[in-house]
Amino acid sequence: MTNFLPISKKDMNDRGWKQLDFIIVSGDAYVDHPSFGVAIIGRLLEAHGFKVGIISQPDWTNLEDFKQLGKPKYSFFVTGGNIDSMVNHYTVAKKRRRKDVYTPGGKSGHRPDRASIVYSQKIKEAFKKVPIILGGIEASLRRLGHYDYWDNRIRRSILLDAKADLLVYGMAEKQIIEIAEALQSGLSIKDLSFIKGTVYQSATIEHIYDYEMLPSYDNILASKKEYARSFLIQYKNTDHVKSKTLIEPYRHTYVIQTPPQEPLTTNELDTVYSLPFQKDYHPIYNKQGGVSAIKEVKHSLVSNRGCFGGCSFCALHFHQGRTIQTRSIDSIVEEAKELTKDTDFKGYIHDVGGPTANFRKKACQKQIKHGVCMDKSCLSPKPCNNLEIDHTEYLALLQKLRNVDGVKKVFIRSGIRYDYLIYDKDKSFFEELCKHHVSGQLKVAPEHIAPQVLEKMGKPNQEVFEKFKDNFYAINKKLGLKQFLVPYLMSSHPGSDLYAAIQLAEYLRDIDYQPEQVQDFYPTPGTLSTCMYYTEIDPRTMENVYVPKDPREKAIQRALIQYKNPKNYTLVYEGLKKAGREDLIGYGKKCLIKPKQQPYEFNSIHKKQKRNNGKKKSKKRK
Repeated sequence: MTNFLPISKKDMNDRGWKQLDFIIVSGDAYVDHPSFGVAIIGRLLEAHGFKVGIISQPDWTNLEDFKQLGKPKYSFFVTGGNIDSMVNHYTVAKKRRRKDVYTPGGKSGHRPDRASIVYSQKIKEAFKKVPIILGGIEASLRRLGHYDYWDNRIRRSILLDAKADLLVYGMAEKQIIEIAEALQSGLSIKDLSFIKGTVYQSATIEHIYDYEMLPSYDNILASKKEYARSFLIQYKNTDHVKSKTLIEPYRHTYVIQTPPQEPLTTNELDTVYSLPFQKDYHPIYNKQGGVSAIKEVKHSLVSNRGCFGGCSFCALHFHQGRTIQTRSIDSIVEEAKELTKDTDFKGYIHDVGGPTANFRKKACQKQIKHGVCMDKSCLSPKPCNNLEIDHTEYLALLQKLRNVDGVKKVFIRSGIRYDYLIYDKDKSFFEELCKHHVSGQLKVAPEHIAPQVLEKMGKPNQEVFEKFKDNFYAINKKLGLKQFLVPYLMSSHPGSDLYAAIQLAEYLRDIDYQPEQVQDFYPTPGTLSTCMYYTEIDPRTMENVYVPKDPREKAIQRALIQYKNPKNYTLVYEGLKKAGREDLIGYGKKCLIKPKQQPYEFNSIHKKQKRNNGKKKSKKRK
């Protein structure tokens, strides 16, 4: 038990500790693995000599749960968990989820809605003067005024609603240690206005220079155009080189976001992943069936952070940023060797990657000095002329992992950016990918095929995917392998009207593919697509965007992607009729569905068959 961070007074006593320096309160069960933010922050504080404990999934109706480890010397850190608590609780249809993979036994209901806010308020009740610092994805993506899909309104900065003292955004290793050391030195939490990658509240802005003023909260409440303008300013200020301090005015206060923290160097990232993680959930969960979220990551390896892919519906832009950060090959290989010692390891490394598996270097050399471009995408709609496309290092990493004793197979499941891959003139990685690293199926994410939808998604045009698909099957044929592509598709994204949805259905008909799963667009905090969903404006151009919001139309768009499913017949029929595409209803090869069978015609045929059957029986009797 003592190999895990303390979760009880007994654990503290076993270590001879009377008081903790920091207590982390989390909406997730405690899993001591580097894929879980709580584990990283806890182990990092421990490595810097701080006494840290964890309160996981406290009963928010019981104040004593927040007092179980006593009063920390410096502060509480509060997080909703590995994903936003509202996303964790609700489907895109706003229906309550039945399972929670971050809870023992997969049971739902073990954290409140808006967990960061509720936990912070409870801590304030229990310990009025102890500082509270928010972190994690929920705080990071709600750090300023934001559209909330579940309330269908603009909410204030979560810092204000939680009544917390400070918020850290992004991947917070550097901020956390700087904060911890500042508090240890005797500084007040109110004095920590100089730390990059944080958000704080202030009654005055006289101490700030070189800043950009955002539209006020009142203005973004009153005007969708002002909200779009505010979002674009934030969207452009996510790079550590160019970004300015952002100030969001409220009626009686200011919420101030300092520029982003610098990304971790390779050595720093290696250090983080070499911390003494137990690589498992805490043993107290054994009787409850364990924590299933560990299954996907326990035998996987993280090789990078950040993504310059630029997908509009992805929150990585706001959280991890566009600058690629990589671990060294030696660090990853050493972790693989440790994996082979696990009694549950069967020889298969499930994944080697990150947000995008095949990004192992910065998009271009200009980023080193000048940062990422504010107004350009590296890959969409076409690759930038400065983009450096190179799989050499990633290929070398995979080759070394394959040669580790005890490793039978190394798979890549975290996502290949297929356009980046197909632009690489050296095809050696593509061939080795197919030969060694695909488990029968390779999942890729074209998302759609209609040009106006792909443009809003920040995805390449259809021709790029077609080229990738053709190359994939050609290589597999050459290797004598029978492997398949599994395309991820999304319905109801901003820009997708009924005609675009039908266009996608026709494409699926032509390639004879019926997806088992379809993702309906989910407007989560912090994405460009969510801004478009709420405002019906593309903030980059301020032009209007068609957004499917009517539940019936969204259901039709989703059904069209799975038009062969008999359960979807009524919705598909309705959609084709509305779009004037009756040519797709019939018996021809190009038709998606057959015509509705008329009841009169059906009854007539049925009666005729009964009469004929009756005559046959009479003849047999004779």
